[in-house]
Amino acid sequence: MSIWTRITEALQALAAGQSLSEVFERLRTPPERSVAFTIAVIALSAKMAKADGLVTRDEVTAFRDVFQIAREDEAGAARLFNLARQDVAGFEDYARKIKAMYRERVDCLSDLMEGLFHIAMADGQYHPAEDAFLARVAEIFGLPVQDFSALRARFVPDAPKDPWVILGLRPDATPAEARAQWKRLVRENHPDAMMARGLPKEAVRLAERRMADINRAWEAIEAGAA
Repeated sequence: MSIWTRITEALQALAAGQSLSEVFERLRTPPERSVAFTIAVIALSAKMAKADGLVTRDEVTAFRDVFQIAREDEAGAARLFNLARQDVAGFEDYARKIKAMYRERVDCLSDLMEGLFHIAMADGQYHPAEDAFLARVAEIFGLPVQDFSALRARFVPDAPKDPWVILGLRPDATPAEARAQWKRLVRENHPDAMMARGLPKEAVRLAERRMADINRAWEAIEAGAA
């Protein structure tokens, strides 16, 4: 059964009157967790977007870049966006449910934050309201401050591209610590490791840009230490 078939079943539950929060309650374990990841990115993106009742082309395109939504599934993704916008539950309620679903798996929550940043930058702009939203979600998720700073540094065009920040390192970290951190990040972002975290295979594409940023940051640090 494909991920979008299972998401369609979740949509049917929503249409029957269940809230997204109730749907999340049933998606705690694999393989359902991969469905939850996709729904969580869409739902939180919808809460982050302007509440104009419509899904923009940029939003759908950005989501399709990650999840490779087939043309026939775009309507379902758009419907989920709009259902999330109309749901009376606030984004903090969603974030808490998602946090409970992944428990202490900060790596999975960091993957989800990466998807949210991708959607936030779909229109090429990073608004203060989006920054406040993402910072609050990261806080609820329990994401370390340095991890959120690394995401902001990587995604926001006018953010300082400090390689130490991108690798989640302290300013006083040694080159040896930087190398160890770089190796750890490369290992954790291998496609097999991401699949083991319960991410849908489509979401592994999130790692492509991440690995490029990680390697670029390490190269800058290594060149400076030479």
